[in-house]
Amino acid sequence: MNLFFRPTFGRIIKNKSTEEFHPYPYIASALNCLIWILYGLPMVHPDSTLIITINSFGVFIQSVYIAIFFVYTKKNKYKRSIALLLLVGAAFVAIIATITLLCFHTTASRTMLVGIICGIFLIFMYASPLSIVYHVWKTKSVEFLPFWLCLAGFCNGICWFTYGFLKEFDPYIVIGNGVGALFGFIQLCLYCYYTPKAKGLYRAFA
Repeated sequence: MNLFFRPTFGRIIKNKSTEEFHPYPYIASALNCLIWILYGLPMVHPDSTLIITINSFGVFIQSVYIAIFFVYTKKNKYKRSIALLLLVGAAFVAIIATITLLCFHTTASRTMLVGIICGIFLIFMYASPLSIVYHVWKTKSVEFLPFWLCLAGFCNGICWFTYGFLKEFDPYIVIGNGVGALFGFIQLCLYCYYTPKAKGLYRAFA
């Protein structure tokens, strides 16, 4: 999913401006990857090497994207939001890690605690592109709702939803990503509805 953001950031670098793009999906993705790394640790949820590997890569890529956004945004409110949200998010993950390792003494109880929090983070991550929905509705344009981001959210949700059933049923992976796939589908429908060609086709058959 992380590589699907490249077209957006190629445009940002080319134009030397973030225009009307929002930073929230990238912040949400970075913090989501961070909390899933905690979930995949051997002392929390054993045999989760794939989860740790993919999300470690995700943290790196999202950090690069956030740095690019921070450099090119001309809106001070976004710079303040990025700094504040990253600080609060990292502190929150650190607190959860401390509570998990000190107050819970079995992998089952640690998995349950971190898994529930991971599910919440997942839903926030998948819902984060909806922050631009009001702008889409107001302008009747999907210019700043990245298609590849919507498609990535949908595909990522489907893939991880399926993964949650493979080795053994993992409700924390299944539920969060199931909801995420639904959000991705809604965003794709919104994108298609407000795309000029799609609107013309819709009106032709209405």
